[in-house]
Amino acid sequence: MSLQRVLFGDNQFFGVNHMSEDKARAQSMRFRDAASIMKVLDDAYDAGIKVFMCTTYDRVGEIADIIKANPTRYPDFEFYPCMPYAHKYANSVGEVGILETLKRFSPSGVMGTLMTGAMSAITQDVNKMLRLLVDAEMKRFEGVKTPVIFLQNVVTDLILGVKGYQFLAEFHRYIKEKYNAEAGFITMNLPLLIDVLHDLGIENPIVCANVNKIGFRMCGGVEKYQETIARNDARVIAMSVLASGAIPPKEALEWVCGLEGLDSIVFGASSKGNIVQTKEIIDDLWQLPK
Repeated sequence: MSLQRVLFGDNQFFGVNHMSEDKARAQSMRFRDAASIMKVLDDAYDAGIKVFMCTTYDRVGEIADIIKANPTRYPDFEFYPCMPYAHKYANSVGEVGILETLKRFSPSGVMGTLMTGAMSAITQDVNKMLRLLVDAEMKRFEGVKTPVIFLQNVVTDLILGVKGYQFLAEFHRYIKEKYNAEAGFITMNLPLLIDVLHDLGIENPIVCANVNKIGFRMCGGVEKYQETIARNDARVIAMSVLASGAIPPKEALEWVCGLEGLDSIVFGASSKGNIVQTKEIIDDLWQLPK
């Protein structure tokens, strides 16, 4: 499948800003309920952005329910879930303990979770735990379109670091077989990950990474990223193109849209004006139809 060129991200909805804690706090306060998030998603959808690339935090389930309940309003709306949302599990364990956390997030009930987890521990089969995690995260997306499901960089890059590459292959296989979707991988080391995925036999993988002209959170550097993307042997999604506000929008977008081989750009914004302006700039630079 080919990716849509412009995707909408969600960092602004749950208080993530790598350059300003004050801005992050203000955003978190603003988007405390599903209605405030939906207002922004409506602006993005009406601007022609049909894909919401989102972490699997709690309020996403409410958003999915709204989309599912209004098929006429959102006929082309797609989710690209990104899992796991590690803070969710950590916070839950701190609040209610391990057993209640298993009960809260299990897709098949606490006893099934405990039995699967115990079997995984006995057999040291981490793949079973991986499948359990995916099923728990995907519960909230039942009934909506999820053509691509991403593994978050916190897991992807850990696997790269310990050379547990078979788990990347298992994630790719399970997403295809269980959810009839394509696996995507988020990383802070684009060149290494693409080489590893090719070695695993995963052709034309979907990879999302920071791509910006100042090398913000780009392991290997700007030049290496440019060379890797230009090979055109992976479907690359650029995130953090503004480097969390360090680069003016027009300058940042002109640079990233000029990269040979880039497939898509994901960005987040909280106002209709910024959404529309960013989409129009990308459309013009990539000469996309309005």
